[in-house]
Amino acid sequence: MVEAQSWTTRRMSNPRFDAAATTTPTVIDIPGTPPHSSASSNGKPFFLSSPTVSPSVLTAAIIAAWFGSNIGVLLLNKYLLFYYGFRYPIFLTMTHMLSCAAYSSAVINIAGIVPRQHILSRRQFLKILALSAIFCLSVVCGNTSLRYIPVSFNQAIGATTPFFTAVFSFLITCKTESTEVYLALLPVVSGIVLASNSEPSFHLFGFLICVASTAGRALKSVVQGIILTSESEKLHSMNLLLYMAPMAACILLPFTLYIEGNVLRILIEKARTDPLIIFLLAGNATVAYLVNLTNFLVTKHTSALTLQVLGNGKAAVAAGVSVLIFRNPVTVMGVAGFGVTIMGVVLYSEARKRSKLLNQK
Repeated sequence: MVEAQSWTTRRMSNPRFDAAATTTPTVIDIPGTPPHSSASSNGKPFFLSSPTVSPSVLTAAIIAAWFGSNIGVLLLNKYLLFYYGFRYPIFLTMTHMLSCAAYSSAVINIAGIVPRQHILSRRQFLKILALSAIFCLSVVCGNTSLRYIPVSFNQAIGATTPFFTAVFSFLITCKTESTEVYLALLPVVSGIVLASNSEPSFHLFGFLICVASTAGRALKSVVQGIILTSESEKLHSMNLLLYMAPMAACILLPFTLYIEGNVLRILIEKARTDPLIIFLLAGNATVAYLVNLTNFLVTKHTSALTLQVLGNGKAAVAAGVSVLIFRNPVTVMGVAGFGVTIMGVVLYSEARKRSKLLNQK
């Protein structure tokens, strides 16, 4: 539970000499669904259809934007919730959800990046609501862990998502993988154990809630694959975000009022003396949406496999950037453990691909 409290601005402190405590970015982990034709005549939204931009340049720009938004939201969350002193992770997450709802509506209804889909039944609505609740648990835990553990350690924990996905798939659907796939998970787990034992900034509560965030992300992915199986109920990832975001905001509202009850009053008082807080919150919420938009664009212009590979690389890049900016202490064993975990994730991905190919034959 996050206690409501006034904060003291610490922007004048030098973050290079402070211990870091960071979180998983507020990313709504929404697996892509079968692509839909665009609303524009050439199959692309109007802002990506310029004939003067070569496909390779456009793809490179989208990938660069994906890296920038994913790492940017990490750094902004870190700065807000630790260095700036904004100790309200539930409220921060709610602003992300409101931003995602507003931007999703504009991108779908105005820009026409994908066709608008509608919720067709009360049953479908309840299924999306359940996904939103699981998502809230994951994101709030991730944002709260920001106050206790550094980005590098956070990214190492987040890389264990395949392990939790395999566990929940077995527990919920009794789905089993090949022996090769399970063996590939060993370095994923052993790497995080190694990193945990040698992490100078290790914090038990921060570690546990970050694990809970990672497990929640995996649980949502598995549950989504179960409850949205009907072709009539499947939604494009951008449409699913359009409906999940406001539901998530409504779920978070009573919690932020009960746990962080004075946050609005403090925010208004703070904005009167330091308007920067408004720009930080607005920028943070915008970048949080850009993470989801660029996830979709990378998949659209490359492939889901490319996005998965980039995700593995992003974890290492984000950890390195955070160490350079915030100067959180790291050890050789911690770096080695992180490396072992990333290697395990790559091996897991390759084993899954081979397993799928064998099953198709």
